[in-house]
Amino acid sequence: MINRRNFIKTVPVVGAGVVLSNQVMGQTDSEKNKLPENHREYWVQLLDKISAPVLEAGSQNKLKATMPVETPTGAKEKPSTYLEAVGRLLAGIAPWLESDSGDTAEAGLRKKYREMALKTIHNITDEASPDYLFNHKEPQILVDAAFLAHAFSRAPQQLWQALSDDSKKNVVKCFVATRDIKPFYSNWLLFSGMIEAFFLKNDLPFDIMRLDFSVKKHQEWYLGDGMYGDGPDFHWDYYNSYVIQPMLMDIVTVMHEKKKFDDRSTEEIAKRFTRYAAIQERLISPEGTFPAIGRSLVYRMGAFQHLAQASLQKRLPEIVKPAQVRCALTAVIQRLMSAPGTFDENGWLQIGLCGHQNSMGEYYISTGSLYLCSTAFLPLGLSTDEEFWKEDDAPWTNVQVWSGENLKNDHALY
Repeated sequence: MINRRNFIKTVPVVGAGVVLSNQVMGQTDSEKNKLPENHREYWVQLLDKISAPVLEAGSQNKLKATMPVETPTGAKEKPSTYLEAVGRLLAGIAPWLESDSGDTAEAGLRKKYREMALKTIHNITDEASPDYLFNHKEPQILVDAAFLAHAFSRAPQQLWQALSDDSKKNVVKCFVATRDIKPFYSNWLLFSGMIEAFFLKNDLPFDIMRLDFSVKKHQEWYLGDGMYGDGPDFHWDYYNSYVIQPMLMDIVTVMHEKKKFDDRSTEEIAKRFTRYAAIQERLISPEGTFPAIGRSLVYRMGAFQHLAQASLQKRLPEIVKPAQVRCALTAVIQRLMSAPGTFDENGWLQIGLCGHQNSMGEYYISTGSLYLCSTAFLPLGLSTDEEFWKEDDAPWTNVQVWSGENLKNDHALY
């Protein structure tokens, strides 16, 4: 077995004090690539860096006025980009906003972000606001209304219940308006389902067909071994993590709680969810990289939203320990977010996977799209007393395998 001392001595990426290999990073000074001793502190600092431009502008009604719009096509206008930034960012940091854990400094920062988040939500849903974001019918509005709905489900007290009555009414009105958008026959069905799950969870009028259809189609599109098709076809990309599994699991959980979905099917979807978490953990290399396959890679560590949610909801497989996931995610986050060009001069994210790589963005990508990376921070919703944060650093599977440890082989779910 690899103990902590050997782990630090023998692998190119380790937990606390992680050092990425110079060859991989193209660096001559490996000390530049060390991660902080305190993983949680590092995550919170990065959450702050990513979130500040969006929520400071949003809370001051200056999001449209100050947020840059970068696109791969060169277009300077994209109405949906602002809602993308807010919805996706809040979907990622919501569990942290809902939590009360952490030291005094973290608590103070969280209080500030709770206040900014509530002001931003008010502003983007208020028709009289210069930052009102639901005044167009671009199809993308459905997508990011769903991410905002997901944020409410992840922080029901601090993001939803804490809103004023007027703000709640505005949110509901905006969400209802998205029913005019016809979703594509793909993972988009879950965006409609996620909004209706929000209504169901909060005892508001809901459309059972939008819920039931989105779930049943994904049950039909299940391909085996924890993987769903994105529609009828298989796509080798990270959409099982960007959208499909996290939203499907949470939609089904709400339906089950409200007695709209049966026990057996819920358990089956949960088993598939856990299996895909095992696959995701094995996709992370000893260097903190992962296969650059498929579309939307510019969502960066958002590719591991699923693994992050499995950690938050304690749905990891038994053989995958929370501490090894913490170390693996920290390595990925550091590998991506420390790359030169990730942020512009004002702190906004720029298009790319590892740095500024505009050509990697698809036609639908813009600045706001990039904030899906925040979903890797979901485990910040766990208390500091939880195993994920308190246990010693541990090597993840590929560190163990490529260090020569005699592990049992991986096997399919069935």
